[in-house]
Amino acid sequence: MTHPLFVRFATSRAVLRIAPHVLPRCDLFLHRLTRGRLLPSRLVLDTIVLGTIGHRSGIPRATPLAAHRAADGTWLVVGSNFGRPHHPAWSTNLLHRPEATVTARGRSWQVSARQLTAHEKEQQRHRILLAIPFYDTYAARAGRDIRVFCLTPRPRPDPNDRP
Repeated sequence: MTHPLFVRFATSRAVLRIAPHVLPRCDLFLHRLTRGRLLPSRLVLDTIVLGTIGHRSGIPRATPLAAHRAADGTWLVVGSNFGRPHHPAWSTNLLHRPEATVTARGRSWQVSARQLTAHEKEQQRHRILLAIPFYDTYAARAGRDIRVFCLTPRPRPDPNDRP
């Protein structure tokens, strides 16, 4: 459970002005520097690095995201974008190309993404709140339907299988 003081701090106007610009850059810098072993946001929230392909540019993109991993191996990621009014670019990339990569704790998985329906979001609310405890504050501030995705690991190809 996330400490209430952290939730209050994380949803303050000052933090929400600065965090979207500073936190992802710091996370990515240290993640690259430590070859995937360190992600500062993991000190507070369960965090992954999501690798997508830009739907317009075709350029690989890496985005640190708060996530919740279930016992079945799936991740839930929330496109809250710190409560800003527009959807994050990574969520648009997943809508156009649902194949992605998840990197967490020095390991990588190929995943397939699927956007949850409104009914599924209601059913998964407990997981959404585990990923982002301040989801309700972000949703109210954003004034839009926040996209939530389930990332399912794809099976690794068997090296013994040959065409």
